[in-house]
Amino acid sequence: MFGVFFKLGIRHILDFGAYDHILFVVLLTYIYKPSQWKIILALVTAFTLGHTSSLAVATLGYVSFSSAWIEWLIVVTIFITGIENLFIGETGEHHAFSLKYWLKYGIALIFGLIHGLGFASYLQALLGKEGDWVVPLLSFNLGVETGQWVVVVLVMSLTYLLVDLLRIRIRAWHLIVSMTGIAVSGILLVIRYP
Repeated sequence: MFGVFFKLGIRHILDFGAYDHILFVVLLTYIYKPSQWKIILALVTAFTLGHTSSLAVATLGYVSFSSAWIEWLIVVTIFITGIENLFIGETGEHHAFSLKYWLKYGIALIFGLIHGLGFASYLQALLGKEGDWVVPLLSFNLGVETGQWVVVVLVMSLTYLLVDLLRIRIRAWHLIVSMTGIAVSGILLVIRYP
């Protein structure tokens, strides 16, 4: 059972049908260079703490929200992250625990809570009325986390290739990714509005 739900968690993140989660992770991390790995690690950890917490409490039935509103709020998190990246961007700072970053980690945690509720809807649909939720919940979450890190590694590799090796201006790279994320999420905000 562990392997089945672990693979489902990975597929849920890496499935292009669920591109909204991929897009969020891309927007969360692409503005950092691989040398800023401590900041990336802290951001992704904060996001993970958020989505793990809400995935657990929602899957176990302690909270319940309209899946239509959650799907729309997930798009809001993508839109806000794209806007923030576009206007604030990254300074190249390496101090992962300055006040600026603690605020970013807090926002990533809150956005993780929203994404976790979306993951919970999917997991609940898979589990149905099954009584044992502990192993599926744990293995699914570990699969989601693994898929998330696959996206992060791919984004960091692409950033390194484009910015460090091919010498594309970092500001141009930021504009392309931010504007793409804002455009896609802007369309989804209208389409998914409950």
